[in-house]
Amino acid sequence: MFRLYLDNCVFNRPFDDQTGERVRNETIAVLRSLSEIKSGKLKLVWSFVNESENYENPFEENKWAIVKWKDISEVEIIESAVLLANANKLMTMGIGVGDALHLASAVEGKADFFLTTDDKILRKVTDFEGMIVLDPIRMVEKIDEYTN
Repeated sequence: MFRLYLDNCVFNRPFDDQTGERVRNETIAVLRSLSEIKSGKLKLVWSFVNESENYENPFEENKWAIVKWKDISEVEIIESAVLLANANKLMTMGIGVGDALHLASAVEGKADFFLTTDDKILRKVTDFEGMIVLDPIRMVEKIDEYTN
């Protein structure tokens, strides 16, 4: 069973303005991935970075909808020396601090896949420490491959 790590832009995608085709398609894909997690077919990795960023969410309703996923997660990652070392390695690749912490948290949680809608991450990192980085639409393709 695959473990997924979703960065906060993925958790927030269903709350974004849905007028653009890309946003709508990614929202459908995010909801499919979340459904697979909820049904137990995939496992969710949650981290202190998800918690911290979500805490800063200015939209209370969105914040509370997202934090509920913490209870569904398979594992919760806390800060560690190894995680910070991995984050530093990612920052040398031009990844910002927050994104590097997300990616390093996913590695720490032994995630198979890291989901993001952030084009900068998707351009710079395709895999890291054996974890595949992809967008929600490509994740749905992986889910379909896995379930068929």
